[in-house]
Amino acid sequence: MSRAMLVLRPEPGAGETAARARAMGFRAVAAPLFEVRPIAWQAPPPEDFDAVLLTSPNAARHGGPALAAFTALPCYTVGESSAAAAEAAGFRNVIAGPADGAAAAASMAASGVMRAFHPCGRDHLAPGAPGLSIERRIVYCADELPSLPDEALAALADGAVALIHSPRAGASFGRLADSAGLARRTICLAAISPPAALASGSGWKRIAVADRPRDEALLEIAAKLCQTERRDGQNEAADD
Repeated sequence: MSRAMLVLRPEPGAGETAARARAMGFRAVAAPLFEVRPIAWQAPPPEDFDAVLLTSPNAARHGGPALAAFTALPCYTVGESSAAAAEAAGFRNVIAGPADGAAAAASMAASGVMRAFHPCGRDHLAPGAPGLSIERRIVYCADELPSLPDEALAALADGAVALIHSPRAGASFGRLADSAGLARRTICLAAISPPAALASGSGWKRIAVADRPRDEALLEIAAKLCQTERRDGQNEAADD
């Protein structure tokens, strides 16, 4: 039996990733590390901005009715999942960008954007670029669970590969795994980007990084990890 993939991102993305993994023939366990909820916010005048910066799909999903006033502006996103969420929220001109907010901000500045609106989460990075003024509003929060869900613990005990979809997820998973007394040297991680891998810390059995910040690329590298682990397990059994 193939190893499982442990999906840690919030819903509804967790279910979507798990469905893709199952379609590839792998077992998948969805055990989100965060509970996402909207936060009431006051929208600034849309005419004050040239574009919108979207660094998380949750900003589009939980921004509420006030976000509709900005959908006529170009929307620069970090990765395809944010782009898809922006389109679902009604943005008509979506530019899917690179893996991190700093690179997306630099892309905006290079395109001539001078004033950007950034709806974001309570725990967010603050990317910027020379010549680019960014105004932020907190529109949602993602509260970390106090401990790893039981489903995650069971999957990890069975050798599941953990999927890390963001730097915050990587840091949280490392912290929660340590708190649960898990040995990092027994756990394999697949990270969606170099920043996500870096935030996960060191000491893991294996950590692989997707070649582009897309869910499909993350699943591809996770599949390779699963296959490597299965092959190594078979070799160890043969040696015995």
